[in-house]
Amino acid sequence: MYFEGTVNINAPREQVFSQLTNADFVAQCAPGVKEMVEVVPNEKYQAVAVVGFGAVSTEFRTDVEFLELVPNDRAKIKAHGNAPGSAVDVMSEMAFADGANGTTDLKWTADIAVVGSIASLASRLMGPVTRKMTGMFFDCVKAKIEG
Repeated sequence: MYFEGTVNINAPREQVFSQLTNADFVAQCAPGVKEMVEVVPNEKYQAVAVVGFGAVSTEFRTDVEFLELVPNDRAKIKAHGNAPGSAVDVMSEMAFADGANGTTDLKWTADIAVVGSIASLASRLMGPVTRKMTGMFFDCVKAKIEG
């Protein structure tokens, strides 16, 4: 599944970049995240998240790694998670640009592959649920940053 979007946040680019590359901040907004542990500062993290698709839900243990960090410009993230009988791989990129009137335009992409039992049980729900969760995440991000 491939998703992309643009979000305008009423804050300077430096602040938006700083928050969205801070694991603790991201964990506060990411739906279903129960735990986020820093393994290598500013580089590698481990997360535990419960993901539900209708009546089907499972807990993923996920390794998250920044592949590229260009301060205030872009970030590239890779994640791999496992759950009983299932796995997920994610490649995501964020590009930060100055918006109008001191705002930040955040362009993001996410390429997500889910395999295993959860994929076969909930395949038709994955797209709509992922879009809903992405919307919830960015609503939270905007609310926390824009204060």
